[in-house]
Amino acid sequence: MNTRADNPGRPIAAVATLEDELRRGMYEFIRHARRPVTRDEAAAAVGISRKLAAFHLDKLVDTGLLTARFEPVGGIRKVGRTPKVYEAADVDIRINIPPRQHDLLAGILLDAVLTEGVNETARHAALRTARERGHELGAAERERIRPGKLGVERALTHAETVLAQYGFEPSRQSPGCVRLLNCPFHPLAAQSPELVCGINHAFLDGFLAGLHAPAVEATLAPRSGECCVRLHQAAQDS
Repeated sequence: MNTRADNPGRPIAAVATLEDELRRGMYEFIRHARRPVTRDEAAAAVGISRKLAAFHLDKLVDTGLLTARFEPVGGIRKVGRTPKVYEAADVDIRINIPPRQHDLLAGILLDAVLTEGVNETARHAALRTARERGHELGAAERERIRPGKLGVERALTHAETVLAQYGFEPSRQSPGCVRLLNCPFHPLAAQSPELVCGINHAFLDGFLAGLHAPAVEATLAPRSGECCVRLHQAAQDS
């Protein structure tokens, strides 16, 4: 389960659901079973009634921890109602406060290694890949909104919306400037600021290019405890 996803609060809800001992017990039983599990089996695993088990299992489904469907037990169809079975969903739940996006950074570095050109250094490959990833994200947002020309205000508004989902915690400092209050790549940025901040800058620069927002630019402006990049009105549009 991705923390930056369409519903960033869902991982928290999933973990909160597991605070209940009965739900946690059934979830662990179903995960370890590695097969579809019926309500009766789940109920027996924690020693409760089938009706109460159904209530808790549906809560686990609602938060995305389990999937459910109707399926004949053992693949054999019998007379009567087909039972509901549950399986552990293929999710990876992580909660970081403030939000982190180490998967994004890892993906950029992995793609850079796999696509590094003959005459390209590892650093250049990483920056190129970061910009390409950012461009894809910006282009997807551009396709979604299908706007006319993006001025400073509209471009920054769309940037705030998208980058908030990636944990940047954008904050409008003025009509033409957005600071990013959180570095999604921390603490790795602290270990290698030149490389990681460069990747971050390339990613955000590519995002603005994909968004087709020439009125806004991303520049390196390190500030303690924040992202090293800020978005602001481009010089030619000042």
